[in-house]
Amino acid sequence: MGTLHVVSTPIGNLEDVTLRALRILGEAEIVFAEDTRRTRILLDRHEIRASMRSLHAHNEAARVDQALAALASERAVALVCDAGTPLISDPGERLVAAAIEAGHRVEAVPGASAVLAALAVSGLPTEPFVFLGFPPRRASRRRVLFESYRGRPETLVLYESPNRVAATLAALRDVLGARRACLARELTKLHEEVVREPLPELAERYAGGARGEVTLIVEGDRSAKAVSSLTPDDVDSEIRRLSSEGRPSREIAASLAERTGRSRRDLYARVVELRADASPVDGESAAS
Repeated sequence: MGTLHVVSTPIGNLEDVTLRALRILGEAEIVFAEDTRRTRILLDRHEIRASMRSLHAHNEAARVDQALAALASERAVALVCDAGTPLISDPGERLVAAAIEAGHRVEAVPGASAVLAALAVSGLPTEPFVFLGFPPRRASRRRVLFESYRGRPETLVLYESPNRVAATLAALRDVLGARRACLARELTKLHEEVVREPLPELAERYAGGARGEVTLIVEGDRSAKAVSSLTPDDVDSEIRRLSSEGRPSREIAASLAERTGRSRRDLYARVVELRADASPVDGESAAS
């Protein structure tokens, strides 16, 4: 079986490419690139003469079969995007999923990432954080998204286009208030700019928009309780354990809500559901 190399490339400064990435790209028989013209600049800089094929949002489905055929022939295949790490608000998700399903090895060749670079210099908490990608273009949907994070402690990281950054900053200000924030623009490039101000000040500063690639970092709700790392399976296991101790359903739901920050009502419904499926010995009346 073949190996698909998911290769990170510089987000601006061409020096930010790893030695391993250059070796992999030099060895690859086919490089699938979001924009072959952009990738060719990097390859020419390092005298790499790889054969490239485009793979972008509009042709990814068609390119998957070509990539799988190459992998089945055990040819060296690499995937890159215009800048940074593929799949992070960039194409490649279908290809990676298809390669895994077909039994091929998928290997990361890590490197530059605008998400991590901006987070690292923001001065805001880095744990936990959540990456929102590009927010919805429609104002109503964008507001709903931001409202869903209003009471959460995670630092928010998102991308935005230069012509929509003013509207997005205004929406963040209206929903989240005067939280600390950071706008990182043109990271690693000649006109790099990192501005750290509360959301109202940022919204005013960039009311006319901003030039270049923009990454926004917004402080989480400092008053919110820490979100538990329990997965849904972990929660189910904990429900079963507490049920085996004879705890009432409402007590279990209240305890887990306190520990995880999740909805007590949703947790109670899950307790009732699991107990309904359990044996009579482990079960409990839903009215408990």
